[in-house]
Amino acid sequence: MLPEEVRKVGLPKLQALNRGIAAVKEDAVEMLASYGLAYSLMKFFTGPMSDFKNVGLVFVNSKRDRTKAVLCMVVAGAVAAVFHTLIAYSDLGYYIINKLHHVDESVGSKTRRAFLYLAAFPFMDAMAWTHAGILLKHKHSFLVGCASISDVIAQVVFVAILLHSHLECKEPLLIPILSLYMGALVRCTTLCLGYYKNIHDIIPDSSGPEMGGDATIRKMLSFWWPLALILATQRISRPIVNLFVSRDLGGSSAATEAVAILTATYPVGHMPYGWLTEIRAVYPAFDKNNPSNKLVNTSSTVTATHIKKFTFVCMALSLTLCFLMFWTPSASEKILVDIIGVDFAFAELCVIPLRIFSFFPVPVTVRAHLTGWLMTLKKTFVLAPSSVLRIIVLITSLIVLPYLGVHGATLGVGSLLAGFVGESTMVAIAACYVCRKQKKKRNENETATEGEDSVMTDMPQIEEMTDIVEMREENE
Repeated sequence: MLPEEVRKVGLPKLQALNRGIAAVKEDAVEMLASYGLAYSLMKFFTGPMSDFKNVGLVFVNSKRDRTKAVLCMVVAGAVAAVFHTLIAYSDLGYYIINKLHHVDESVGSKTRRAFLYLAAFPFMDAMAWTHAGILLKHKHSFLVGCASISDVIAQVVFVAILLHSHLECKEPLLIPILSLYMGALVRCTTLCLGYYKNIHDIIPDSSGPEMGGDATIRKMLSFWWPLALILATQRISRPIVNLFVSRDLGGSSAATEAVAILTATYPVGHMPYGWLTEIRAVYPAFDKNNPSNKLVNTSSTVTATHIKKFTFVCMALSLTLCFLMFWTPSASEKILVDIIGVDFAFAELCVIPLRIFSFFPVPVTVRAHLTGWLMTLKKTFVLAPSSVLRIIVLITSLIVLPYLGVHGATLGVGSLLAGFVGESTMVAIAACYVCRKQKKKRNENETATEGEDSVMTDMPQIEEMTDIVEMREENE
């Protein structure tokens, strides 16, 4: 019934989409695996675009800056759509999905079809995130939050509606995909209207010298590409995990079940800690060195110490939620049965992967906090090596852990955790490197200043020299 679905509007959108698939009784596990593969590959393309929110947050100070940012995302969305079509219809897609993942013809065909249906989503997602960054810059975080909540509500409602349509029999894959599009449309429309109503008329056509002038596309891309690389590796992690888990189990029905478990546990496990990634927006939002920043004024008392305390409280809250949800007896099974709609036997197989998710908040918080600080300094280039280390640690774990008796979804989630820890460690090393360079530069400046003062002290003052000359003339 519709009211029964609508009462779950507070749940993340992936849970609503997975429920839409699980509600289809015929081949529910196969459908869940197909959609999971397609969605994870799609997120690889949309992931880098969502980080353009940070470009809007840091660089967009005028209408001209906003036009450049939107143009970048239009081009990126078009490229992503071409890749979607290529993978859906070419032999490359057959090799990536069927051969590499060792899935059968039925799952592979459904996955490629779902991937084609999702071709336009990267563009809509990119437009939404770009305007979200601009709104955050101008203290409209409430509107951004409302847009995200509206996205979830729209998806839950449309899943409930479409489950009562003929699509359940003709093309069940369209139920979560159309709901995903409707949610993205609502979010994008809300953010764009919010921009035009609250910001468009108050920002200048171009940035003046006091704001550093107009940002160039080159500056935007040089700031964005390290963040995009990091997010791309995060997004590609899921397809890599699905690939190794499927191959480890030989592409059998057990492999399909393992991918289905991963698809079901990702959104539930992500729910208690996913919001921690937004901590990185706190430092840029309170950057006192940015004259266009609307969150900074003369009465602002937010300091680095306050931000650190806030970050610690967020991490503690996330850890508490994780342990309450995933370590309380029967709690995780009840969440999966009542929310995703799977049977109890399947839910029991998800318990251990969900408990591994309990440890994700620590590395995620460290990474988000330090990334925000480096974004404020516009030193994002030092973050690039962390993405490389994450992939190396992830693949190493996926290769080594099976020899230790770890297989299936547990192998996938455990390797993801190892990748997160490796990435956070490299981000911390990068932050220490920048901090040391800053300290060294400050010491050099102080030394130079002291040297100038010493020279000025050693030189006789002009007025004193004049007095001496005048006294000598009087004596003569």
